[in-house]
Amino acid sequence: MAAMCVAATCFAFAACGNSNAFESTGKSSASSSASSGLTKIEGVKDTAKVGEKPVLEFKKPLNVPDNSYAILQEGDGEVIKPGNRVCAQGMAVDGKTGDIKMSTWETNQMDCSLVAPKKGEKTSALLSVIDGLKLNSTVVFGSNDSTADSSNLIVMTLKSQSTDLTKAEGTKVKDIPSDLPKVTNAADGKPSIDMNGYKGSDKLVVQPLIEGDGEKLDSNSYAVVKYTGWLLDGKQFDSSWDRNSTFDVNMQGGVIEGWLEGLKGQKVGSEVLLVVPPSLGYGDQAQGEIPANSTLVFVVDILAKY
Repeated sequence: MAAMCVAATCFAFAACGNSNAFESTGKSSASSSASSGLTKIEGVKDTAKVGEKPVLEFKKPLNVPDNSYAILQEGDGEVIKPGNRVCAQGMAVDGKTGDIKMSTWETNQMDCSLVAPKKGEKTSALLSVIDGLKLNSTVVFGSNDSTADSSNLIVMTLKSQSTDLTKAEGTKVKDIPSDLPKVTNAADGKPSIDMNGYKGSDKLVVQPLIEGDGEKLDSNSYAVVKYTGWLLDGKQFDSSWDRNSTFDVNMQGGVIEGWLEGLKGQKVGSEVLLVVPPSLGYGDQAQGEIPANSTLVFVVDILAKY
């Protein structure tokens, strides 16, 4: 998740052996949810100016429990709005020595993977901590891996917020080849498809339907998308729209090759038709409702990049 996935959120609760902080704790209500999922860290201070790279003071060695936190600085910026994407600077500090093990401050490669919980929705303990905070707030999370000889302090300073798109927005593409499947979008953006007698292709087909004006995706991006997938006979086999959810795509892997090749270079705000041949999909392996050697047809809305 960009740089700080290693340095902060993912580093803290995955690489450092803790995933519980990301598990749902129930409905969000700022401090009450936070305290129900995490314990308070005591004895850590940040002596830097608000919003600047933290300077921690604590008695060494410091051992902290898993699922622990403290708000070190109350920010002076806007209140973080429910549902907004939050970008944060982060660093990992060795609780035994005080040494900085990783930091995004020097490269300014912030982690923008955090999304503030909406009112009443189930959320993780970590996200419940940032609920209701202001920008420039600094929060520390504790991680104690039983296989290591010291605790890690993961320090995050919340620097900016933005609102993800809910559907593709941009310019409708003209002169789409007439032999391709026909896509129609509902008012909320959900696509439907008419296969139009289409028989598929042995090569990847990438056809933008709406051209967004946001940032381009590259091999280092994470993309937030909504999508629907069909077989050539028009049978739908998957749709994030039906789940009322988004899907995060790691452009380095973790999805079929047809997506990685087809989405690279596309802009945020775009809607893209992908026709994925078996060689770039699941090949000769069946996947649930997808038979072996299937050509797959997707419509993908790119809502955000981080």
